Amino acid sequence: MQFNAGGFGGPRQMFDATCSECQKTCQVPFKPKAERPVYCSDCFKKHKPQ
Repeated sequence: MQFNAGGFGGPRQMFDATCSECQKTCQVPFKPKAERPVYCSDCFKKHKPQ
């Protein structure tokens, strides 16, 4: 049995979101939950552990 572990089989469903830090509209590859912050790509880079 073969699995598509990397998600490279086709287009990924994207969801509209608002960045919790800068309030810009962005798209993320997961359904945002109200209790978790969502960051645009620029703010995500600032919060990502080095």
